[in-house]
Amino acid sequence: MSCTLIMGGARSGKSAWAESEAIARGKAVIYIATSRVGDAEMAARIAHHRARRPAHWQTVEESLSLAATLAAHSRPDNLILVDCLTLWLSNLLFAEGEDYPEVGEIALPARFHAERAALLETLPTLPGDILLVSNEVGMGIVPWGAVSRAFADEAGRLNQALAQRCQRVVMLIAGLPLTLKEVAT
Repeated sequence: MSCTLIMGGARSGKSAWAESEAIARGKAVIYIATSRVGDAEMAARIAHHRARRPAHWQTVEESLSLAATLAAHSRPDNLILVDCLTLWLSNLLFAEGEDYPEVGEIALPARFHAERAALLETLPTLPGDILLVSNEVGMGIVPWGAVSRAFADEAGRLNQALAQRCQRVVMLIAGLPLTLKEVAT
């Protein structure tokens, strides 16, 4: 298994870079889309991503059960591109229709913990190449509100855990890749 974590801020070019990396590897690509259409603006974002992808790529839409989806589709001769992990985390935070308080401690849903643990446990066992796209949300101001802070904390923790497990970590800034980690496989 070869795993690459691709991080960056909003509109940093991480998705486009991940897609070009997938093409360059020359393998069959399975694109796992984690986003949900919640409003017109998100629908437009999804349409933009769909239009940019090659038509022959297989797209799997999965907003919650990421580890199981990776296990079902990972093969030695293919490449899986997951876009994006922070949307997946957000989906898990609100999977049961939670209504979080703006102050105080946030109790994350049991499914959040279970799915996160399953991803971290499953990832090292997968054959094939995996590209994981994630937002770096920790470089700005501390978010206002308890749920926003909990999300930023959990995104940072997930990125750290994945960076430990992936052989390669790339940060995109203004469309330019900066390799943070590269371990020969």
